[in-house]
Amino acid sequence: MRIVVLDGYTLNPGDLDWADLASLGECDIHDRTPPESVVARAREAEIVFVNKVRLPAEVIRQLPKLRYIGVLATGYDTVDARAAAQRGIVVTNIPAYGTASVAQMVFAHILNLTQHVAQHAHGVAAGRWSEAPDFCYWDHPLIELAGQTLGIVGLGRIGRATAEVAQAFGMKVIGYDAAIAERAAEGVTMVELDALFRDADVVSLHCPLTPETRHLVDARRLALMKPTALLINTARGPLIDEKALANRLNTGLLAGAGLDVLCEEPPRADHPLLSARNCYITPHLAWATRAARQRLMGIAVENVRAFLEDRPKNVVNRPG
Repeated sequence: MRIVVLDGYTLNPGDLDWADLASLGECDIHDRTPPESVVARAREAEIVFVNKVRLPAEVIRQLPKLRYIGVLATGYDTVDARAAAQRGIVVTNIPAYGTASVAQMVFAHILNLTQHVAQHAHGVAAGRWSEAPDFCYWDHPLIELAGQTLGIVGLGRIGRATAEVAQAFGMKVIGYDAAIAERAAEGVTMVELDALFRDADVVSLHCPLTPETRHLVDARRLALMKPTALLINTARGPLIDEKALANRLNTGLLAGAGLDVLCEEPPRADHPLLSARNCYITPHLAWATRAARQRLMGIAVENVRAFLEDRPKNVVNRPG
């Protein structure tokens, strides 16, 4: 069994072990694969793993031995799953590996925007506190989360986990999910989408990217938000109209944004949000705690093992 991992570096930059996967067959691990090298590297493979490397229909057609595609992520839009199904190729993903880690990152951004820990720590290192006339100082308003309202768009596993953390902080939680009309989680009040944007002090996005959710947060919905509100996105970059968000931040009509994802990754140097007022961007790392990556690798191996034992699981297409 020939197994090829086309872009394994982000999953395992060296602190994990590929041994369990290698035990299942002859295994070639590539840190990164440029588009022009995909076919050459995968041509003899029966099993291929990808994360962000794309496998469109025209590439799949050139891989005659391919039987299985494992996506090293939850989202699988990098693979033409329909074309794979037509060839009888199983496509699997990795669900639910990073729930706790992503919910943790949501609150890393919220706490950064409400407590300004980094800015104050930098000020202390620069001598501000040593020169202060009082025993303390602060350069930004400090916001207590208890009593604030968190609006969660998308109440899957991560959205529900985020709601639990919010409640532990004493926040009120309102939610919207297109697929859920009733209460999605204990303590979450379901509301209409526009009402959520109007009423929330913090809006956190946890919905998938679909044609219906692309630019879900557009200029009109941003205008519904309170000028004191915060926007958090750890889901998918294209959920937000980035130019509209930059404009809202730069004109002072939105208090801040914490983003772990962008439409273009990595972003170009002149991306409008890189210099936007009170916008803090992390490089798509919410999923990347060692614990989450270890779970991801374990599930990936179990997916292959199940496939080889003719009991495939976490299949996202229906091979003919």
